[in-house]
Amino acid sequence: MERPPNIPHNVDLLIVGGGINGVGIARDAAGRGLKVLLCEKDDLGAATSSASSKLIHGGLRYLEQYEFRLVAEALAEREVLLKSAPHIVHPMRFVMPHVPELRPAWMIRVGLVLYDYLARRQTLPGSHGVRLTRSQYGAGLKPGLSKGFVYSDCWVDDARLVVANARAAADLGATIVTRTACISARRSGGRWRVTLRADDGTQTEIVAEALANAAGPWVKQLLAATLRQLTTFNLKLVKGSHIVVPRLYEGDHAFILQNDDRRVVFAYSYEQHYTLIGTTDIEVTGAPGPCAASPEEVNYLCRAANRYFARQVKESDVVWSFCGIRPLFDDGSANPSAITRDYVLRVDGDTTTAPVLSVFGGKITTYRKLAEHALAQLAPWFSQMKNAWTAGTPLPGGDLAGVSFNQFASVHFQRDFPWLPEPLRGALARRHGADAYKVLGNAMSLADLGEPFGADLYAREVDYLIEREWARTAEDVLWRRTKAGLHLTPSEQQAVARYVAQRAR
Repeated sequence: MERPPNIPHNVDLLIVGGGINGVGIARDAAGRGLKVLLCEKDDLGAATSSASSKLIHGGLRYLEQYEFRLVAEALAEREVLLKSAPHIVHPMRFVMPHVPELRPAWMIRVGLVLYDYLARRQTLPGSHGVRLTRSQYGAGLKPGLSKGFVYSDCWVDDARLVVANARAAADLGATIVTRTACISARRSGGRWRVTLRADDGTQTEIVAEALANAAGPWVKQLLAATLRQLTTFNLKLVKGSHIVVPRLYEGDHAFILQNDDRRVVFAYSYEQHYTLIGTTDIEVTGAPGPCAASPEEVNYLCRAANRYFARQVKESDVVWSFCGIRPLFDDGSANPSAITRDYVLRVDGDTTTAPVLSVFGGKITTYRKLAEHALAQLAPWFSQMKNAWTAGTPLPGGDLAGVSFNQFASVHFQRDFPWLPEPLRGALARRHGADAYKVLGNAMSLADLGEPFGADLYAREVDYLIEREWARTAEDVLWRRTKAGLHLTPSEQQAVARYVAQRAR
Protein backbone atom coordinates (compact mmCIF):
# COMPACT_ATOMS: atom_id res chain seq x y z
CA MET A 1 0.00 0.00 0.00
CA GLU A 2 1.70 3.17 -1.19
CA ARG A 3 1.56 5.90 1.43
CA PRO A 4 0.62 9.46 0.42
CA PRO A 5 3.58 11.67 1.34
CA ASN A 6 1.52 13.94 3.60
CA ILE A 7 0.06 11.21 5.86
CA PRO A 8 2.26 10.01 8.73
CA HIS A 9 2.31 6.34 9.72
CA ASN A 10 2.20 6.88 13.49
CA VAL A 11 0.27 9.57 15.35
CA ASP A 12 -0.75 10.26 18.90
CA LEU A 13 -4.30 11.29 18.05
CA LEU A 14 -6.42 10.57 15.00
CA ILE A 15 -9.48 12.80 14.72
CA VAL A 16 -12.30 11.67 12.44
CA GLY A 17 -14.44 14.59 11.34
CA GLY A 18 -13.53 18.03 10.00
CA GLY A 19 -16.40 20.02 11.41
CA ILE A 20 -15.96 22.69 14.06
CA ASN A 21 -15.52 20.22 16.93
CA GLY A 22 -12.95 18.11 15.07
CA VAL A 23 -10.79 21.04 13.99
CA GLY A 24 -11.10 22.60 17.46
CA ILE A 25 -9.77 19.42 19.05
CA ALA A 26 -7.01 19.23 16.42
CA ARG A 27 -5.86 22.79 17.13
CA ASP A 28 -5.86 22.32 20.89
CA ALA A 29 -4.11 18.93 20.76
CA ALA A 30 -1.41 20.08 18.35
CA GLY A 31 -0.68 23.05 20.59
CA ARG A 32 -0.25 20.72 23.55
CA GLY A 33 2.50 18.81 21.76
CA LEU A 34 0.55 15.83 20.39
CA LYS A 35 1.16 14.46 16.92
CA VAL A 36 -2.24 14.91 15.29
CA LEU A 37 -3.92 13.67 12.12
CA LEU A 38 -7.43 14.77 11.17
CA CYS A 39 -9.34 13.13 8.34
CA GLU A 40 -12.59 14.41 6.84
CA LYS A 41 -14.58 12.45 4.27
CA ASP A 42 -15.73 15.61 2.49
CA ASP A 43 -14.64 19.25 2.72
CA LEU A 44 -13.94 20.98 6.02
CA GLY A 45 -17.23 22.05 7.56
CA ALA A 46 -19.16 20.70 4.58
CA ALA A 47 -22.10 19.42 6.64
CA THR A 48 -23.51 20.92 9.84
CA SER A 49 -20.73 23.39 10.60
CA SER A 50 -21.29 25.53 7.50
CA ALA A 51 -25.09 25.38 7.77
CA SER A 52 -25.60 26.92 11.20
CA SER A 53 -27.51 30.11 11.98
CA LYS A 54 -24.03 31.73 12.03
CA LEU A 55 -24.42 33.11 15.52
CA ILE A 56 -22.09 33.09 18.52
CA HIS A 57 -24.60 33.37 21.32
CA GLY A 58 -25.51 32.16 24.76
CA GLY A 59 -28.93 31.04 23.62
CA LEU A 60 -31.48 33.32 25.21
CA ARG A 61 -34.27 30.81 24.66
CA TYR A 62 -32.33 28.08 26.49
CA LEU A 63 -33.07 29.93 29.72
CA GLU A 64 -36.68 28.77 29.40
CA GLN A 65 -35.31 25.22 29.53
CA TYR A 66 -33.16 25.99 32.62
CA GLU A 67 -29.92 25.38 30.71
CA PHE A 68 -28.07 27.87 32.91
CA ARG A 69 -24.67 26.13 32.77
CA LEU A 70 -24.75 25.90 28.99
CA VAL A 71 -25.81 29.53 28.62
CA ALA A 72 -23.12 30.77 31.01
CA GLU A 73 -20.40 28.75 29.25
CA ALA A 74 -21.56 29.93 25.83
CA LEU A 75 -21.61 33.58 26.94
CA ALA A 76 -18.06 33.26 28.31
CA GLU A 77 -16.95 31.74 25.00
CA ARG A 78 -18.60 34.60 23.16
CA GLU A 79 -16.05 36.94 24.74
CA VAL A 80 -13.14 34.58 23.97
CA LEU A 81 -14.08 34.31 20.29
CA LEU A 82 -14.61 38.04 19.91
CA LYS A 83 -10.99 38.53 20.93
CA SER A 84 -9.45 35.57 19.09
CA ALA A 85 -11.21 36.01 15.73
CA PRO A 86 -12.40 39.64 15.40
CA HIS A 87 -12.40 39.41 11.60
CA ILE A 88 -15.00 36.63 11.48
CA VAL A 89 -16.85 37.18 14.77
CA HIS A 90 -18.67 40.51 14.99
CA PRO A 91 -20.89 42.04 17.69
CA MET A 92 -24.53 42.36 16.73
CA ARG A 93 -27.52 43.95 18.43
CA PHE A 94 -30.64 41.76 18.49
CA VAL A 95 -34.12 43.23 18.55
CA MET A 96 -37.12 41.29 19.87
CA PRO A 97 -40.41 42.94 18.91
CA HIS A 98 -42.91 42.32 21.67
CA VAL A 99 -46.07 40.36 20.89
CA PRO A 100 -48.05 40.24 24.17
CA GLU A 101 -49.97 37.05 23.42
CA LEU A 102 -46.75 35.04 22.92
CA ARG A 103 -44.67 36.00 25.99
CA PRO A 104 -45.42 38.65 28.60
CA ALA A 105 -43.07 41.63 28.74
CA TRP A 106 -42.05 40.91 32.34
CA MET A 107 -40.87 37.40 31.37
CA ILE A 108 -38.71 38.73 28.54
CA ARG A 109 -37.28 41.46 30.78
CA VAL A 110 -36.41 38.97 33.54
CA GLY A 111 -34.80 36.67 30.97
CA LEU A 112 -32.66 39.49 29.59
CA VAL A 113 -31.55 40.60 33.05
CA LEU A 114 -30.48 37.02 33.78
CA TYR A 115 -28.78 36.82 30.36
CA ASP A 116 -26.78 39.98 31.10
CA TYR A 117 -25.88 38.66 34.54
CA LEU A 118 -24.65 35.30 33.23
CA ALA A 119 -22.62 37.06 30.52
CA ARG A 120 -20.46 39.02 32.97
CA ARG A 121 -20.01 41.35 30.01
CA GLN A 122 -16.61 42.72 29.11
CA THR A 123 -17.12 44.29 25.68
CA LEU A 124 -20.79 44.14 24.68
CA PRO A 125 -23.53 46.52 25.82
CA GLY A 126 -26.39 45.24 27.94
CA SER A 127 -30.07 44.89 27.19
CA HIS A 128 -32.84 47.48 27.36
CA GLY A 129 -36.38 48.15 26.23
CA VAL A 130 -37.05 50.20 23.12
CA ARG A 131 -39.93 52.08 21.51
CA LEU A 132 -39.76 50.69 17.98
CA THR A 133 -41.84 53.53 16.53
CA ARG A 134 -39.22 56.06 17.64
CA SER A 135 -36.06 54.07 16.94
CA GLN A 136 -33.98 52.88 14.02
CA TYR A 137 -34.56 49.39 15.41
CA GLY A 138 -38.13 49.57 14.15
CA ALA A 139 -37.08 50.00 10.51
CA GLY A 140 -38.93 47.63 8.21
CA LEU A 141 -41.36 46.35 10.83
CA LYS A 142 -45.14 46.50 10.61
CA PRO A 143 -46.61 49.66 12.17
CA GLY A 144 -48.47 47.79 14.90
CA LEU A 145 -45.25 46.65 16.56
CA SER A 146 -44.47 49.47 18.96
CA LYS A 147 -42.51 47.90 21.82
CA GLY A 148 -39.39 45.76 21.82
CA PHE A 149 -36.26 44.67 23.62
CA VAL A 150 -32.62 44.97 22.51
CA TYR A 151 -29.67 42.84 23.63
CA SER A 152 -26.22 41.79 22.40
CA ASP A 153 -24.82 38.64 20.81
CA CYS A 154 -22.48 37.97 17.88
CA TRP A 155 -22.45 36.86 14.27
CA VAL A 156 -19.85 34.44 12.88
CA ASP A 157 -18.75 33.25 9.47
CA ASP A 158 -19.10 29.62 10.51
CA ALA A 159 -17.32 27.99 7.57
CA ARG A 160 -14.36 30.33 7.91
CA LEU A 161 -14.18 29.64 11.65
CA VAL A 162 -13.74 25.96 10.78
CA VAL A 163 -10.98 26.72 8.28
CA ALA A 164 -9.21 29.08 10.70
CA ASN A 165 -9.04 26.33 13.33
CA ALA A 166 -7.78 23.82 10.77
CA ARG A 167 -5.15 26.32 9.60
CA ALA A 168 -4.07 26.89 13.21
CA ALA A 169 -3.79 23.14 13.80
CA ALA A 170 -1.71 22.68 10.63
CA ASP A 171 0.56 25.58 11.58
CA LEU A 172 1.22 23.75 14.85
CA GLY A 173 2.18 20.54 13.06
CA ALA A 174 -1.12 18.70 12.66
CA THR A 175 -1.83 16.89 9.40
CA ILE A 176 -5.23 17.75 7.88
CA VAL A 177 -6.51 15.54 5.06
CA THR A 178 -9.86 16.17 3.41
CA ARG A 179 -11.92 13.90 1.17
CA THR A 180 -10.45 10.99 3.08
CA ALA A 181 -12.73 8.63 5.01
CA CYS A 182 -11.98 6.35 7.94
CA ILE A 183 -13.22 3.00 6.62
CA SER A 184 -11.95 0.54 9.25
CA ALA A 185 -10.29 0.57 12.66
CA ARG A 186 -9.28 -2.07 15.17
CA ARG A 187 -7.35 -2.20 18.40
CA SER A 188 -4.06 -4.02 18.22
CA GLY A 189 -1.18 -3.98 20.68
CA GLY A 190 -2.66 -1.13 22.69
CA ARG A 191 -3.08 1.11 19.64
CA TRP A 192 -5.60 1.77 16.91
CA ARG A 193 -4.80 0.42 13.45
CA VAL A 194 -6.87 2.47 11.04
CA THR A 195 -7.42 2.34 7.29
CA LEU A 196 -8.16 5.61 5.51
CA ARG A 197 -9.47 5.84 1.97
CA ALA A 198 -9.13 8.96 -0.18
CA ASP A 199 -11.80 9.82 -2.73
CA ASP A 200 -9.51 8.57 -5.53
CA GLY A 201 -9.59 5.10 -3.92
CA THR A 202 -6.10 5.26 -2.39
CA GLN A 203 -5.99 3.45 0.95
CA THR A 204 -3.53 4.17 3.75
CA GLU A 205 -3.01 2.43 7.07
CA ILE A 206 -2.00 4.44 10.12
CA VAL A 207 -1.38 3.65 13.77
CA ALA A 208 -2.83 5.94 16.45
CA GLU A 209 -2.48 5.97 20.21
CA ALA A 210 -6.00 7.39 20.56
CA LEU A 211 -8.95 8.23 18.36
CA ALA A 212 -11.41 11.14 18.60
CA ASN A 213 -14.77 10.55 16.95
CA ALA A 214 -16.02 14.00 15.96
CA ALA A 215 -18.14 12.78 13.06
CA GLY A 216 -21.16 14.89 13.97
CA PRO A 217 -24.35 13.30 12.62
CA TRP A 218 -22.32 10.17 11.84
CA VAL A 219 -20.85 9.72 15.36
CA LYS A 220 -22.93 6.64 16.23
CA GLN A 221 -22.53 5.19 12.76
CA LEU A 222 -18.74 5.47 13.06
CA LEU A 223 -18.81 3.91 16.52
CA ALA A 224 -20.97 0.95 15.52
CA ALA A 225 -20.00 0.19 11.92
CA THR A 226 -16.34 1.21 11.81
CA LEU A 227 -15.02 1.04 15.37
CA ARG A 228 -17.26 -1.84 16.54
CA GLN A 229 -18.08 -0.02 19.76
CA LEU A 230 -21.45 -0.32 21.44
CA THR A 231 -22.91 2.65 23.28
CA THR A 232 -26.14 3.41 25.06
CA PHE A 233 -25.81 7.10 24.16
CA ASN A 234 -28.19 8.24 21.45
CA LEU A 235 -28.46 11.16 19.07
CA LYS A 236 -31.46 13.00 17.82
CA LEU A 237 -30.87 14.32 14.33
CA VAL A 238 -32.63 17.64 13.86
CA LYS A 239 -32.82 19.36 10.51
CA GLY A 240 -32.39 23.13 10.44
CA SER A 241 -33.05 25.11 7.27
CA HIS A 242 -32.45 28.77 6.43
CA ILE A 243 -33.54 30.98 3.56
CA VAL A 244 -31.95 34.10 2.05
CA VAL A 245 -34.18 36.78 0.51
CA PRO A 246 -33.66 40.32 -0.80
CA ARG A 247 -33.06 42.72 2.06
CA LEU A 248 -36.13 43.38 4.22
CA TYR A 249 -34.90 46.32 6.31
CA GLU A 250 -32.09 48.81 6.76
CA GLY A 251 -29.55 48.49 9.55
CA ASP A 252 -26.96 46.03 10.80
CA HIS A 253 -29.02 44.74 13.72
CA ALA A 254 -30.72 41.36 13.83
CA PHE A 255 -34.25 40.41 14.82
CA ILE A 256 -35.26 37.54 17.06
CA LEU A 257 -38.86 36.80 16.13
CA GLN A 258 -41.21 34.95 18.44
CA ASN A 259 -43.39 32.44 16.65
CA ASP A 260 -46.76 31.10 17.67
CA ASP A 261 -45.32 27.59 18.19
CA ARG A 262 -43.11 28.96 21.01
CA ARG A 263 -40.01 28.80 18.81
CA VAL A 264 -37.96 31.80 17.73
CA VAL A 265 -36.66 32.64 14.26
CA PHE A 266 -33.69 34.91 13.55
CA ALA A 267 -33.49 37.45 10.72
CA TYR A 268 -30.48 39.59 9.95
CA SER A 269 -28.69 41.48 7.21
CA TYR A 270 -26.59 39.08 5.14
CA GLU A 271 -23.99 39.74 2.46
CA GLN A 272 -25.07 43.42 2.25
CA HIS A 273 -28.02 42.95 -0.12
CA TYR A 274 -29.95 40.17 1.58
CA THR A 275 -31.71 39.06 4.75
CA LEU A 276 -31.10 35.60 6.19
CA ILE A 277 -34.04 33.95 7.98
CA GLY A 278 -33.86 30.77 10.05
CA THR A 279 -34.02 28.22 11.44
CA THR A 280 -36.41 25.29 11.49
CA ASP A 281 -36.31 22.32 13.85
CA ILE A 282 -37.47 19.05 12.30
CA GLU A 283 -36.50 15.65 13.64
CA VAL A 284 -34.88 13.39 11.04
CA THR A 285 -35.27 9.63 11.11
CA GLY A 286 -32.96 7.23 9.35
CA ALA A 287 -29.34 7.67 8.34
CA PRO A 288 -27.93 11.21 8.02
CA GLY A 289 -27.09 12.53 4.59
CA PRO A 290 -27.44 15.54 2.31
CA CYS A 291 -30.49 17.66 2.96
CA ALA A 292 -32.35 20.59 1.48
CA ALA A 293 -34.94 23.04 2.75
CA SER A 294 -38.36 21.57 2.03
CA PRO A 295 -41.25 23.65 0.63
CA GLU A 296 -42.94 23.33 4.04
CA GLU A 297 -39.88 24.76 5.81
CA VAL A 298 -39.58 27.63 3.33
CA ASN A 299 -43.26 28.42 3.87
CA TYR A 300 -42.80 28.25 7.66
CA LEU A 301 -39.91 30.75 7.58
CA CYS A 302 -41.77 33.08 5.21
CA ARG A 303 -44.81 33.08 7.50
CA ALA A 304 -42.63 33.78 10.54
CA ALA A 305 -41.08 36.78 8.78
CA ASN A 306 -44.39 38.03 7.42
CA ARG A 307 -45.80 38.29 10.93
CA TYR A 308 -43.31 41.11 11.61
CA PHE A 309 -41.98 42.74 8.45
CA ALA A 310 -43.84 45.29 6.35
CA ARG A 311 -42.35 43.85 3.20
CA GLN A 312 -43.99 40.47 2.79
CA VAL A 313 -41.92 37.47 1.71
CA LYS A 314 -43.05 34.65 -0.55
CA GLU A 315 -41.38 31.45 -1.65
CA SER A 316 -40.41 32.91 -5.03
CA ASP A 317 -38.32 35.59 -3.27
CA VAL A 318 -35.86 33.02 -1.92
CA VAL A 319 -32.52 33.41 -3.70
CA TRP A 320 -30.71 30.72 -1.70
CA SER A 321 -31.50 28.20 0.99
CA PHE A 322 -29.31 25.84 2.97
CA CYS A 323 -29.85 23.05 5.41
CA GLY A 324 -27.85 21.22 8.08
CA ILE A 325 -28.46 18.20 10.26
CA ARG A 326 -27.75 18.99 13.90
CA PRO A 327 -26.56 15.96 15.91
CA LEU A 328 -28.11 16.66 19.32
CA PHE A 329 -27.56 14.53 22.39
CA ASP A 330 -30.80 12.65 23.06
CA ASP A 331 -31.99 13.87 26.45
CA GLY A 332 -35.41 12.26 26.07
CA SER A 333 -37.24 15.40 24.96
CA ALA A 334 -40.01 14.80 22.44
CA ASN A 335 -39.87 18.38 21.13
CA PRO A 336 -36.89 18.95 18.77
CA SER A 337 -36.68 22.61 19.84
CA ALA A 338 -36.40 21.61 23.52
CA ILE A 339 -33.58 19.08 23.09
CA THR A 340 -30.45 20.23 24.87
CA ARG A 341 -27.75 21.93 22.78
CA ASP A 342 -25.19 20.90 25.40
CA TYR A 343 -22.52 18.36 24.54
CA VAL A 344 -21.62 15.03 26.08
CA LEU A 345 -18.20 13.37 25.75
CA ARG A 346 -17.80 9.62 26.12
CA VAL A 347 -14.48 7.73 26.35
CA ASP A 348 -14.37 3.99 25.63
CA GLY A 349 -11.21 2.25 26.80
CA ASP A 350 -9.08 2.14 29.94
CA THR A 351 -5.45 3.11 30.45
CA THR A 352 -4.32 -0.27 29.09
CA THR A 353 -6.49 0.03 25.98
CA ALA A 354 -6.37 2.48 23.10
CA PRO A 355 -9.19 4.95 23.80
CA VAL A 356 -11.84 6.39 21.54
CA LEU A 357 -13.45 9.65 22.59
CA SER A 358 -16.83 10.42 21.00
CA VAL A 359 -18.54 13.79 20.82
CA PHE A 360 -22.32 13.85 21.15
CA GLY A 361 -24.11 17.15 20.55
CA GLY A 362 -22.67 20.62 21.00
CA LYS A 363 -23.05 24.02 19.37
CA ILE A 364 -20.60 26.14 17.42
CA THR A 365 -20.31 28.73 20.21
CA THR A 366 -18.82 26.25 22.69
CA TYR A 367 -16.54 24.30 20.34
CA ARG A 368 -13.32 25.60 21.95
CA LYS A 369 -14.42 24.67 25.45
CA LEU A 370 -15.56 21.29 24.16
CA ALA A 371 -12.06 20.72 22.77
CA GLU A 372 -10.51 21.57 26.16
CA HIS A 373 -12.82 19.09 27.89
CA ALA A 374 -12.03 16.45 25.25
CA LEU A 375 -8.29 16.80 25.83
CA ALA A 376 -8.83 16.64 29.59
CA GLN A 377 -10.65 13.33 29.08
CA LEU A 378 -7.72 11.99 27.04
CA ALA A 379 -5.04 13.25 29.43
CA PRO A 380 -4.57 9.88 31.25
CA TRP A 381 -3.21 8.41 28.00
CA PHE A 382 -0.83 11.31 27.27
CA SER A 383 1.34 12.12 30.26
CA GLN A 384 3.47 14.40 28.06
CA MET A 385 0.53 16.58 27.08
CA LYS A 386 0.85 20.28 27.89
CA ASN A 387 -1.76 22.44 29.60
CA ALA A 388 -4.77 24.14 28.04
CA TRP A 389 -3.71 27.19 26.03
CA THR A 390 -6.29 28.30 23.45
CA ALA A 391 -8.33 30.80 25.52
CA GLY A 392 -5.95 33.72 25.04
CA THR A 393 -4.50 32.87 21.64
CA PRO A 394 -5.77 34.48 18.40
CA LEU A 395 -6.83 32.31 15.50
CA PRO A 396 -5.04 32.84 12.16
CA GLY A 397 -5.93 36.30 10.90
CA GLY A 398 -7.19 37.36 14.32
CA ASP A 399 -4.06 39.11 15.60
CA LEU A 400 -4.75 42.68 14.53
CA ALA A 401 -1.82 44.21 16.46
CA GLY A 402 -3.98 45.77 19.13
CA VAL A 403 -6.44 47.64 16.93
CA SER A 404 -10.11 46.98 16.36
CA PHE A 405 -11.28 45.21 13.24
CA ASN A 406 -12.76 48.44 11.88
CA GLN A 407 -9.45 50.24 12.42
CA PHE A 408 -7.56 47.41 10.76
CA ALA A 409 -9.82 47.31 7.70
CA SER A 410 -10.39 51.03 7.18
CA VAL A 411 -7.04 52.47 8.28
CA HIS A 412 -4.13 50.01 8.41
CA PHE A 413 -5.12 47.78 5.51
CA GLN A 414 -6.08 50.79 3.40
CA ARG A 415 -2.77 52.48 4.19
CA ASP A 416 -0.75 49.45 3.07
CA PHE A 417 -2.83 48.66 -0.04
CA PRO A 418 -4.24 52.02 -1.22
CA TRP A 419 -4.81 50.64 -4.71
CA LEU A 420 -7.39 48.10 -3.53
CA PRO A 421 -10.98 49.19 -4.22
CA GLU A 422 -12.90 49.51 -0.97
CA PRO A 423 -15.33 46.60 -1.58
CA LEU A 424 -12.45 44.23 -2.33
CA ARG A 425 -10.42 45.48 0.61
CA GLY A 426 -13.38 44.92 2.91
CA ALA A 427 -14.05 41.44 1.52
CA LEU A 428 -10.43 40.34 2.03
CA ALA A 429 -10.32 41.80 5.54
CA ARG A 430 -13.55 40.07 6.57
CA ARG A 431 -12.48 36.72 5.18
CA HIS A 432 -8.83 36.66 6.21
CA GLY A 433 -8.17 39.38 8.77
CA ALA A 434 -4.43 39.95 9.14
CA ASP A 435 -3.79 36.99 6.83
CA ALA A 436 -5.08 39.12 3.96
CA TYR A 437 -1.45 40.25 3.69
CA LYS A 438 -0.52 36.65 2.92
CA VAL A 439 -3.25 36.43 0.30
CA LEU A 440 -2.02 39.56 -1.48
CA GLY A 441 1.67 38.79 -1.13
CA ASN A 442 3.74 41.09 -3.32
CA ALA A 443 0.80 42.32 -5.42
CA MET A 444 1.12 45.98 -6.39
CA SER A 445 -2.00 46.41 -8.53
CA LEU A 446 -5.28 44.74 -9.47
CA ALA A 447 -3.54 43.23 -12.48
CA ASP A 448 -1.29 41.29 -10.09
CA LEU A 449 -4.35 39.54 -8.62
CA GLY A 450 -4.99 37.57 -11.78
CA GLU A 451 -8.33 36.76 -13.36
CA PRO A 452 -11.30 38.65 -11.86
CA PHE A 453 -14.28 36.32 -11.41
CA GLY A 454 -16.67 38.97 -10.05
CA ALA A 455 -18.00 39.62 -6.53
CA ASP A 456 -14.53 40.72 -5.33
CA LEU A 457 -13.04 37.29 -6.03
CA TYR A 458 -9.74 37.11 -7.92
CA ALA A 459 -7.53 34.25 -9.03
CA ARG A 460 -4.85 35.05 -6.44
CA GLU A 461 -7.29 34.51 -3.58
CA VAL A 462 -8.59 31.31 -5.16
CA ASP A 463 -5.00 30.06 -5.40
CA TYR A 464 -4.56 30.84 -1.69
CA LEU A 465 -7.76 28.95 -0.82
CA ILE A 466 -6.48 25.93 -2.70
CA GLU A 467 -2.89 26.04 -1.44
CA ARG A 468 -3.53 27.03 2.18
CA GLU A 469 -7.16 26.26 2.98
CA TRP A 470 -7.84 22.82 1.45
CA ALA A 471 -10.32 24.05 -1.18
CA ARG A 472 -10.72 21.49 -3.96
CA THR A 473 -13.98 22.34 -5.74
CA ALA A 474 -15.88 25.39 -6.87
CA GLU A 475 -18.42 24.75 -4.09
CA ASP A 476 -15.64 24.90 -1.50
CA VAL A 477 -14.59 28.30 -2.85
CA LEU A 478 -17.96 29.85 -3.66
CA TRP A 479 -20.13 28.73 -0.76
CA ARG A 480 -17.80 27.98 2.17
CA ARG A 481 -14.46 29.84 1.91
CA THR A 482 -16.39 32.80 0.46
CA LYS A 483 -20.05 33.51 -0.28
CA ALA A 484 -19.26 34.75 -3.78
CA GLY A 485 -21.66 32.17 -5.20
CA LEU A 486 -24.54 34.27 -3.93
CA HIS A 487 -23.46 37.18 -6.12
CA LEU A 488 -22.09 35.52 -9.28
CA THR A 489 -24.04 34.60 -12.40
CA PRO A 490 -24.12 30.95 -13.50
CA SER A 491 -21.53 31.65 -16.21
CA GLU A 492 -19.24 33.37 -13.68
CA GLN A 493 -19.60 30.41 -11.32
CA GLN A 494 -18.66 28.09 -14.17
CA ALA A 495 -15.52 30.14 -14.79
CA VAL A 496 -14.53 29.61 -11.15
CA ALA A 497 -15.26 25.89 -11.48
CA ARG A 498 -13.01 25.59 -14.51
CA TYR A 499 -10.21 27.47 -12.79
CA VAL A 500 -10.41 25.40 -9.61
CA ALA A 501 -10.49 22.16 -11.61
CA GLN A 502 -7.25 23.17 -13.33
CA ARG A 503 -5.47 24.29 -10.16
CA ALA A 504 -6.66 21.80 -7.53
CA ARG A 505 -5.12 18.67 -9.01
